[in-house]
Amino acid sequence: MDIKFQINRTTERGATAVQMLVIMVPLLFGMIGFAVDLGMLYSVKGELKEAANAMALAAAQRLNGTDGSTGAATTAAQLTIENTSGFGNRYDFNGRAIGQTTGTSISTVSDPVYFSSVSDAVATTPSSEVTGATAKHVRITITGQRSLLFWSFLPLLTDRNVAVLATAVAGISAPLCVACGIEPFAVAAIDQGDATDFGFTLGTKYSFTYLCTGAPTPALLPPGTQMLNYVILNRLDPNTAVFPDEASQAFRAGAGGLPGNTSSAQACFTINTSEIIWTNAAVNTCSANQVAPVVTEALCGLDTRFESDTQAACQAITGVEVLSTVYQPDTDVNDYDTYNDYGGDGRRIITIPIVDTVSGAASMNVLGFRQFLVSPSLGAANISTNDPFGRFVAMYIGSVAPVKQGRFDGCQQIAGPGKVVLHQ
Repeated sequence: MDIKFQINRTTERGATAVQMLVIMVPLLFGMIGFAVDLGMLYSVKGELKEAANAMALAAAQRLNGTDGSTGAATTAAQLTIENTSGFGNRYDFNGRAIGQTTGTSISTVSDPVYFSSVSDAVATTPSSEVTGATAKHVRITITGQRSLLFWSFLPLLTDRNVAVLATAVAGISAPLCVACGIEPFAVAAIDQGDATDFGFTLGTKYSFTYLCTGAPTPALLPPGTQMLNYVILNRLDPNTAVFPDEASQAFRAGAGGLPGNTSSAQACFTINTSEIIWTNAAVNTCSANQVAPVVTEALCGLDTRFESDTQAACQAITGVEVLSTVYQPDTDVNDYDTYNDYGGDGRRIITIPIVDTVSGAASMNVLGFRQFLVSPSLGAANISTNDPFGRFVAMYIGSVAPVKQGRFDGCQQIAGPGKVVLHQ
């Protein structure tokens, strides 16, 4: 009897184990399938989010306060997902094009939507859409489908494809306290009590003239209607091994703003910080009819925003033949009386420090940053790099375009350029 009872108990345990195995195997495979499908959906979500972020950032970078800015921004956004070149963003382990149908999976990209405020852009139900000059923020929406592998066999699912949604909002930030990558040309505020424009008049073309002393006073350079004396602030980098030549450094600063640097003191300007003039950009007497070579070299860089050809005054700059090919001309080099008519890519927009006074000897305190659109010489499609007074003309446009980079650092500014940031 004991042996029989023992055999029965063993048989019962074996039967129970088989029953549990029958129950657990499908459950286990279901859990594995759920984990695999869920992981793939999370991966697709991440890839679509990255693509939406890239589109939003590219679009926001082109919002420069002109009537055609939203059209240019839309084009820039779409370039991040184009796949003709093979470099556009994709999803599903880089196997599916965004905005196209691949097999049975459909991906759609809604047209970018533009807003004047962050609150409108990030609202659950966005409203108050704008276009053109008032657009400061952009919202991108992308949808991509992914086929389920395991859970598609459940009877409650009628379609193996699951739609995954990703959105991104980017725009121009609040005014910066530290602006990096901007141009080292500095002008004095006309009215320090004007916190919005420092006394400059929107739409006015100023004749930028390098500071000189004594008489005779340089004449206005047409089409400028008001003179602004400027100096070049010191950003000579004695520690760089790539461009140890002062002329090439001045050229680069004029061509594309201050280059990146691990030292923010070299790459940036900070509000409420003292600055001094570039040592070799000395202030001459006006009667000398000649600016320091560094000023001319900076103007040679500025000229690359209009043309690829190197003017005679620039031929002596070390490596200018190569440098001039790095900085491409603006896509619109025409002269305009109204900034909103400008349709270029922003190359002619310069962001410069506004100081309390321009000086060839004393320290200058940075009050803020403002922007100008450089104009071609009257009747030409470039600027004159050999001007004896270092003159060029630029229209005051305020604080409309984002700068390359910067920080906030707690200063109190009610106006000034910002940088492009992701809001969500």
